[in-house]
Formats: sequence, C-alpha cells, structure tokens
Amino acid sequence: MSMLQSIFDGAFLTLQGGIAAIGAYQVVLSAFGLYRKKEVIQYAPQKRFAVLIAAHNEEQVVGYLIDNLKQMDYPKELYDIYVICDNCSDGTAKVSREHGAIACERFDEEKKGKGYGIEWMLERLWEGEKEYDAVVMFDADNLAAPNFLTEMNEKLCQGKKVMQGYLDIKNPYDSWVSISMAISYWFTNRMWQLARYNMGLSCALGGTGLCIDMQLLKEIGWGATSLTEDLEFGVRCVQRGIYPTWVHSAKVFDEKPVSLRASMRQRLRWMQGHFSCASKFMWPLLTKSIKERNLAKLDAALYLFQPMRFLLIFFTSILLLFQVAIPDFWHFTHLSKLLPAWFWIAVNIGMYIQIPYALMLERVSWKAYIGILIFPLFALTWIPVTAKAYVTKNNRVWSHTLHTRAIRVEDLRIRN
Repeated sequence: MSMLQSIFDGAFLTLQGGIAAIGAYQVVLSAFGLYRKKEVIQYAPQKRFAVLIAAHNEEQVVGYLIDNLKQMDYPKELYDIYVICDNCSDGTAKVSREHGAIACERFDEEKKGKGYGIEWMLERLWEGEKEYDAVVMFDADNLAAPNFLTEMNEKLCQGKKVMQGYLDIKNPYDSWVSISMAISYWFTNRMWQLARYNMGLSCALGGTGLCIDMQLLKEIGWGATSLTEDLEFGVRCVQRGIYPTWVHSAKVFDEKPVSLRASMRQRLRWMQGHFSCASKFMWPLLTKSIKERNLAKLDAALYLFQPMRFLLIFFTSILLLFQVAIPDFWHFTHLSKLLPAWFWIAVNIGMYIQIPYALMLERVSWKAYIGILIFPLFALTWIPVTAKAYVTKNNRVWSHTLHTRAIRVEDLRIRN
C-alpha cells in the first residue's frame, strides 16, 4: 500500500470512528427522551414579559398571533406585545396596531434580518420607562398555547435564565413537505430536546418560542445577528455556563413551507448560519468541554459539528450498504473496516425506530404515520441543501419566507 493510500485509509478509519461514536452517542442519549417527568405549576404569575414579534411583511398572519397572545392564561397587566416591523413595505404595522399591539417600525437597508431587528428592539426597551423581567420572542406566523407565559413564569421563578418552548407545526398536513418537517420537529422535541432536559444538558434554541431573562440580556447583550441568531445566542450562553432549558409544556406553533423549493430555501439559510456558527464557536467550545470535563459543553460542540442529524444517518446508511451489499468492498478499495456490519445495523435500527416511537409518545394524529412512508425521500433533500450551505456559508443575506397560512389557535388541536 502506497503512502497516499495509507493516508486515505487512515482518514477513512477516522471517519468511520467519528460517525460510529456520534451515532451511538445519539442513540443512547435519545433513550432519555422515552420518559417525561410530571411537573406541577408552583408559582403564581409574577414576572413581567415584553413579548416581541419579529415581522417582515407579515400583514396576512400577524393579527392572528396578536389576538392569540391577548388571550393568554396570564394577567394582562403583566405583559405587553411589541411587533418589530422590520423594513416592512406592506400593512404589518397598521394591522398590528388595529389588533392592539405596539408596532415599532424599523428601516435599515444595511442591517437587515431578524437578529438585527431584535437587537434594535431591545435597545428601545432598555431606553424606555417600563421594566420587564424577561423577553419572549415569536415569529409573526406563530401561534402559542394559552399556558405559554405561565410555563415561562414558572421556570423564571425557579431561577432559569433561558428557556425554549416546544416547537410544533400549525399546518402539518398541507403537503408532503410540511408533514415531513412536522415529523422532524416531533422527533427532535422528544428524542433530542426532552432527552437533554432529562439529562441536565442544554437544549437547542429554535428561533421562536424562547424566553430570556432581561437581566442576562443586559449583562451579555444580544449580539446575535447571524442567519441563525438563535443558535448563536444559545452557544454564547453555553460558553458562559448558562444552559438553555427545555419547556415541553409550553407549545408554540410554527408555519412551515408547503413546497419543496420554499422549504429547501429556508433550510439553506438555516444551514448557512449553522456552518457559520460552527466555524466560530465549535473548537473553543470543544476545548472548554475537555478542559472542564463538561458534558453539556461537549454535547453543544457535537451539535455544532453535525449541521444536520440526518446527514449522519445518511453516511451510516451508506457504510452499511457498502459493507453488506458488496462483500469485496473493503478488499477492492484497499480500505480498512473498523467495525462489523452488525454495529451499523444496530445503530441504524436504533435511529430509524425512534421516529414512529416519538410520534406515538407525542400522541400525534394517525395521519402523521402515513408521512413516515415518504419521510426518507425528504431526508435525502437535506444532502444537497447541506452541501450548498457549506460552500456558501459566508453568505449573510437574509432570505424571507412568505407566510400566508392564517389559522386561529382555536382551530388547532393542542396536545398535552
């Protein structure tokens, strides 16, 4: 074997080992999402919230969210609703005011995007006379369960600083794309977020349905202006030893694209931002986790390392396919086999079987199980999205996702 072949073989062995370790780690960790602790509300409403709605040309949906938020099971005098009308050219501000929210209009041709809009709004709040204990953030297309603020009040009273609510979908059955995204979310909520909460690890912030202690924001600033401002802020918190907390009972419903093209465009932005954050934060976080022997920071670094969990499933599936379907694969390629076929079979079964089981635990409609049949096809679309995101990771141009699905919270079946 030549030196070049030896180097390539060593790299491939390392790849196998890395994929195997992360895959096995995730399968084991997901087991902690099989149960959910029963939690009881102990604190009366006392925290004051500034509820921020990020909006760019959202006149078709923002009114429904404002009406929804005004009906929270929480004292009305303890929260105010602000709409960040960011570079809007439609009637978003007018609709917001008509529905009873405080519309704050911002126009900046250079600093475009949700992260900049939030930073601008926070500065306005800090300059104002009203004092708030925490900030809650939603996107204009969202709807929230009536108990959302009650659940966040509970966590704040317990001393938590950063919380992420349960991310659900308000239009899961509109198309094969939206049901596939819904399955991804239900799986993630249960086997990633809840599992990490049960383990005392940090959850991942999802960009909407999050709550942040105001004093913490004043101390460290927002400073998250990348394409994935949620990920950026969450990682900065983990670096400081502040671990975002998952709140399974606080549901927020998000609109997802119906067409594959729109979905891939949205996911491309997510992955571009993810790669950008990974290049900036992954190695420092990994180094800290090793020095401090801190599992929470190691777990956050691993999350940055794999921009998409299904990319890991894809690679392990390919290795399994080659190893089982082509008996002479290893000899023909002069590559060394690190692990036996049964290991890859076990890891893949462990990953795939979690999807229907997560749906069962989350008590979703029977229609969702039909979506599992086409879910593998949707999962494959992450490959070109992730590949393109890697080569364009320096892109910082915000791409707006059009929202038109006007649904009232009364029309949703909110699962407990």
